[in-house]
Amino acid sequence: MESLLARLNLQGTSKKVLLSAGIAAVIAVMAVFWIWSQSPKYKVVFSNFNDKDGGAIVAVLEQQNIPYKLADGGASILVPADLAYQTRLKLAAMGLPRGGNVGFELLENQKFGVSQFVEQVNFQRALEGELERSIQSISGVDGARVHLAIPKSTVFVRDAQKPTASVLVKLMQGRTLDQHQVGAIAHLISSSVPNLSLANVDIVDQNGNLLSDASKGGSKTLDANQLKYVENLQKNIVSRVQAIISPILGEKNVRAEANVEIDFSNTEEANEIYKPNQKPEVAVIRSLQTNESIVPQGSSNGGVPGALTNQPPANGTAPLNTTNNAAPGGAAAGAGAGANSAAAQSAMSTQRNSITNYEIDKTISFTQKSMGGVKRLSVAVVVNNKTDVDDEGKPTTRPLNDAEKQQIIDLAKQAMGFNEARGDSISVVNTPFTPVKEADISDLPVWKDPVYIEMAKNIGQLVLGLIVLFIMYRKAIKPMLANLLAPDEAPVIDDSLDENGRPIPKLTPYQKDLKTIQALAKENPKVVADVVAGWVGNG
Repeated sequence: MESLLARLNLQGTSKKVLLSAGIAAVIAVMAVFWIWSQSPKYKVVFSNFNDKDGGAIVAVLEQQNIPYKLADGGASILVPADLAYQTRLKLAAMGLPRGGNVGFELLENQKFGVSQFVEQVNFQRALEGELERSIQSISGVDGARVHLAIPKSTVFVRDAQKPTASVLVKLMQGRTLDQHQVGAIAHLISSSVPNLSLANVDIVDQNGNLLSDASKGGSKTLDANQLKYVENLQKNIVSRVQAIISPILGEKNVRAEANVEIDFSNTEEANEIYKPNQKPEVAVIRSLQTNESIVPQGSSNGGVPGALTNQPPANGTAPLNTTNNAAPGGAAAGAGAGANSAAAQSAMSTQRNSITNYEIDKTISFTQKSMGGVKRLSVAVVVNNKTDVDDEGKPTTRPLNDAEKQQIIDLAKQAMGFNEARGDSISVVNTPFTPVKEADISDLPVWKDPVYIEMAKNIGQLVLGLIVLFIMYRKAIKPMLANLLAPDEAPVIDDSLDENGRPIPKLTPYQKDLKTIQALAKENPKVVADVVAGWVGNG
């Protein structure tokens, strides 16, 4: 009897424990599902960083109380999706990640006894790392890789080779490098490596585009600065033409386009021109040389060969001071001397040589034309019909007459800087403009709007969680609670009914024993009293 009661009590307790455990499990599943449905989605904010940058990033996230997760074995850092872009911008403003380039600090841990080859390799790695850091500091560059090919030095000049460099730059999304920045990177590399010329530096972006070709001067096409200069010049001409015509016809009644041909060649020209010879009477004498000589006739320039012939003539012996006597003999002597002089002159011959050099006309001009000169301008202008008001006050449109059209042409020529000798051209066309109907810009449908799509996902996730919780409550928790709280009822033994119309329950062994004891107590109360007295005595 005692074992029967204990077994029955144990069965009731086990039933309660099992029901309680089932309810607790269902509630735990519901709680986990609810937490999962409400937990924020995480997105990668940075990946493929070194340990030093990873530690700095985690420290900043913890300092700013930003939740994060580590994925891929610590190679990626995840933050909530709604904070991903904001967090990335904050970290970028702090210079994180800084990159894992190794610079000259590599030489700080140089071990004693390393070979010369290892020293050279470490130095080259350190130099490449320092150059990568310098390039990454340029605006728009997200990362850089520098490869230096430095040949081994040799004492033979004929076998000497020049070093070369290759640079791979990773640009930020939506950013580009102009030719000035590319040239700056090339000069930075060439000036950092001895004997490295600018032509031996190649720069490539992450898309495989060669950026250093134009910076070396080998490209025959216009660079970005030249194209921008042409575009700005065309816009300036268009704006001036439209600004001068708009007050006459209205701002929306004139359209203009310009085409500018620019000469970007740098030309130097030197000319030396000789004019035809001028007449002697008007020419300028540069130099004049005249030679005159008197030679006696019959004289011989020769002589008897010998020492006397080769000697210079003797000095004259005429007295320095002569006395002119007035004696008659003196006059005769003078007359005789005059006669001899005339005879001597008749025996002489005179030779004259004259050389005259005249200046020659010569023109030397040196012309240097700077690049960027305008070669030709072409402007096309389209004007709408002119709007007038009739007698009834209604607006009407009419084509422009010849005078009005010529007036617009003249104004446009002045505004564009028309030069006929340069070959400029202008074309003005008068035609009615087709009215442009502003199309109704329909709003983006709700099912295509990213904001509403994200909102719908969140709402759907919440509704799904509520539905699952409701189903689990109705199908699991509620029946368990009802079974736990309901009183124990004996199962029905069969389909027979008692006198009150209720089904006759099936008796359990305990109930059968209880009924047997009750019947025994009614029939033989003394036996029951003895049993109870024995229980009390034993207790």
